[in-house]
Amino acid sequence: MAKAADKTGSWGKKNLKRKAVTEEPQEATVAGDEATESGVQPPKAAAFPPGFSISKIKNKQQQHLMFIWQLRKNLKNREALGDKAPPKPVPKTIDNQRVYDETIVDPNDEEVAYDEATDEFASYFNKLLPRFSSQHQIDLMGEHAFQDFTDLIVINEDRKTPNGLILSHLPNGPTAHFKMSSVRLRKEIKRRGKDPTEHRPEIILNNFTTRLGHSIGRMFASLFPHNPQFIGRQVATFHNQQDYIFFRFHRYIFKSEKKAGIQELGPRFTLKLRSLQKGTFDSKYGEYEWVHKPREMDTSRRKFHL
Repeated sequence: MAKAADKTGSWGKKNLKRKAVTEEPQEATVAGDEATESGVQPPKAAAFPPGFSISKIKNKQQQHLMFIWQLRKNLKNREALGDKAPPKPVPKTIDNQRVYDETIVDPNDEEVAYDEATDEFASYFNKLLPRFSSQHQIDLMGEHAFQDFTDLIVINEDRKTPNGLILSHLPNGPTAHFKMSSVRLRKEIKRRGKDPTEHRPEIILNNFTTRLGHSIGRMFASLFPHNPQFIGRQVATFHNQQDYIFFRFHRYIFKSEKKAGIQELGPRFTLKLRSLQKGTFDSKYGEYEWVHKPREMDTSRRKFHL
């Protein structure tokens, strides 16, 4: 008799569990119907715990489905609210969580404007066009070798791999030393466009915000003439992100009145500033404006210098 009672008791518990499962809230079924119409399987429960985060789901496939479901639900809610919808939250990144730097330049700062009007690059920004030449066309040891030139670029390589770049503005400097990495020549770039023409390109300098960043940006700008030839549709970009300077060279193509495409022409490389020296290059007696010291300067991932 005892065994029979145990069996009936266990059977009764199972029936109670089944009833509890079948009696789900109506809100969950409504949310489920909306999600199945969109092609994404809904979660079994509509309400989440207070500290719940989709990123904590270990199953990647289920995490992806939950993310899509939540995203579409939020979009429907925003469409229903219309103008009353709250502003979209800004995602936290290393760039927008950057540590405040006192040297960040204000565009309306008169002191910065005066310094830039009287610095070594003032002659260039007063429309003195630079001249270019390769090393084989000038005598590097001559007394007047650099009389008609505005900049000197020296690229260092190790085992046929470029690893350093020195940029010196003539005749009074400054001189910048960069670490060079991720170099890909034109022939190594897949799906590249046709070879670049001799038209003077347009220049894009992005995210050089501090006083040091302004100096480096002005050095790059002084390498190119003031009057780009727009008929060539070529653009050279120096993009600074977390103190890494990414160089890209593109050609833009107008597909229609509203759409445009780009083709990478190459080469591409990445620069990391090591030092900025006053005057021309002098490794023994040169006066340095800025030197990168990793142990002292790289104390936080959210602190940048350019």
